[in-house]
Amino acid sequence: MALRIFNNLASYSAQRLLSENNNKLSRIFSRIASGERIQQTSDDSAGMMTAEALRSDVRTLRQGVRNLNEGLSLLNVVDGAINEEVSIVIRMRELATQAATGTIGTTERQATNLEFSAMRSELDRIAKTTEFNGIKVLDGSLSSSASNHTTIQFGLNSNDVSSVDINRTVNITALTALNLKLNALSISSQSGAATATEALKVILDTMIEIRGRLGSTQNRLDRTLNNTLTAAENLTAAGSVIGDADLASDFAHLTKQQILVQSSSAMIGQANLFPQGVIQLLPH
Repeated sequence: MALRIFNNLASYSAQRLLSENNNKLSRIFSRIASGERIQQTSDDSAGMMTAEALRSDVRTLRQGVRNLNEGLSLLNVVDGAINEEVSIVIRMRELATQAATGTIGTTERQATNLEFSAMRSELDRIAKTTEFNGIKVLDGSLSSSASNHTTIQFGLNSNDVSSVDINRTVNITALTALNLKLNALSISSQSGAATATEALKVILDTMIEIRGRLGSTQNRLDRTLNNTLTAAENLTAAGSVIGDADLASDFAHLTKQQILVQSSSAMIGQANLFPQGVIQLLPH
């Protein structure tokens, strides 16, 4: 082996190895501290692209979960309001049946008609004032013929497969007194009460049909919510496999790199002694 004074190749090599080992050690520290395997694109460019795509999909699905929960809340508000209206119509039909009998007196029929009118006004109030986040739900805004539809977006694509159109699936026509033709009903007479009894049966059937569509849509959103949660969990797990650090492996490599850094430092010290050994060989 040639001995040199001006160019200590052994020292240069040891310094280079020390720098490399320090860089590797730094990256290991970074992975352990952050929990992420890919710190920069150069670590794994393909893995980085896949992990970022998965992260984007997961966040989109999680927003879809929030959208579905809000959609279910909307339908719960609608269901509660229609339930109140159904109770009112049942009571109105009961009053109409009472007024349709010939044994009731005029005074009693008038009192019954007053309650009938009060029930009609309350139903109309519920239909006109019930809303969810500023959306009126019983005034026809959720009917299939409405100009603006309420759509629940939950999937990764903006198409019919990834969304539910509430107006089309539930089709809640206006449940106001005017639209239900309640304003034309009166039980102040026996014949009017008999007519009201039949009309209220038709109205009740309409409301029950709407609640049936409402229940089906709620069940659909419930199933979709569970599927979306599962999809988000699976994509999160896939992203974890690609992007998360393997701490057991990193801790094992940490010990190895610490030893290599110490060895490299020691070798630099030894290499720097070579020129002194050459000088000592020179004649005095």
